[in-house]
Amino acid sequence: MSFKNIVREFKEMTTDGIGSMSRRRGGEGKQKQWRNCTRAHVVPDLVAPECTTEGRWAHLPPELLLDIIRRVEESETSWPARTTVVYCASVCKPWRDVTKEIVKTPEECGRLTFPISLKQPGPRDSPIQCYIKRDRATSTFRLYYGLTPSEDESDKLLLAAKRIRRATSTEFLISLVADDFSRASSTYVGKLRSNFLGTKFSIYDSQPPNDEAFQANHSRSSRRFHTKQVSPRLPACNYNIATISYELNVLRTRGPRRMNCSLHYIPISSIQEGGTAPTPKSFPQENLLPSTSSSLSSSLSLPLPLSSPLVKEKPLPGDACNDYLVLKNKSPRWHEQLQCWCLNFKGRVTVASVKNFQLVASVGSSDNVSDAEQNKVILQFGKIGQDIFTMDYRYPISAYQAFAICLSSFDTKPACE
Repeated sequence: MSFKNIVREFKEMTTDGIGSMSRRRGGEGKQKQWRNCTRAHVVPDLVAPECTTEGRWAHLPPELLLDIIRRVEESETSWPARTTVVYCASVCKPWRDVTKEIVKTPEECGRLTFPISLKQPGPRDSPIQCYIKRDRATSTFRLYYGLTPSEDESDKLLLAAKRIRRATSTEFLISLVADDFSRASSTYVGKLRSNFLGTKFSIYDSQPPNDEAFQANHSRSSRRFHTKQVSPRLPACNYNIATISYELNVLRTRGPRRMNCSLHYIPISSIQEGGTAPTPKSFPQENLLPSTSSSLSSSLSLPLPLSSPLVKEKPLPGDACNDYLVLKNKSPRWHEQLQCWCLNFKGRVTVASVKNFQLVASVGSSDNVSDAEQNKVILQFGKIGQDIFTMDYRYPISAYQAFAICLSSFDTKPACE
């Protein structure tokens, strides 16, 4: 036998025999290790290592790449054509970094592109127009991007919520997709919870309202569990970002519903001249790159947050604003001829309903807010058909906050109407 054949047989024996035995023994050792773990421990998620190989598209000159993505972003301004911008961010890391740099926030450009856009304030000049579909059979609510439902049903799904009735409260779990409302899912973004009478609602967010709050919260010991016991991809707690209150109207002598919405993390200075609202730039955990698909959550290049059911549900001290913004519903006027309460929705609402409302800022004379800002409708919601409602929002609230506020209108309120 030649020397080459001996070397070849030795390599085959090492690969098939000794190597496979060592792998089997290693696997048995790992199985025993996990069997010995108690059920009290949470197994950390195993993240696959990122591929280090890059395609030829990753080596384009920076000036050329910047010009290409800028032209694509300027030409594709509406969905579903704007999916092309998302595809650019999904090519590779250099393309993704350039796309994130070019694509502006909804406040600056008035468009929704990435999932984080749903957590950022809307535009200042004109509202973003959406509509909500209610499914009574499944107790689900879907938020779509567009004026009204299209005939081909190609509208962009932004958010979805599922109502869960409990013994003492009602919860609306909010997700980026319409078929997964698990709190352990990467598409879970928050929830809305009511009290027993349906007069008070709390809005919880799965991430801090801004990047500074996230860093501050993780610099102090505010967790209920040790970081080694919980998956590192799960946030430490839910954040109570807003409270909605409905006034009691048991005798039905006060007319339509009266509501107030306290936005704990949005200062009243945000609607003053030169003021700004908290604007998160990214989700806390950026270690996933979802694949492209038809839904907004799975087709965009930014990672999605996770949420744990075993979390605190209280605003952490020092994070909420002292002078936070409060929204109140705009008082309707009584129409003598129609014998009903009326509001000017500018054609966006066509069906009378107790759920219809408009929210404006509730400010005092000492807050230095102009009359134009005080009369500006920040959020309006109303019925246009059977189980179809419009939702128009603008700065300083986000699409997620607006959707959660509108969901509170769907819950039963025997003491308010």
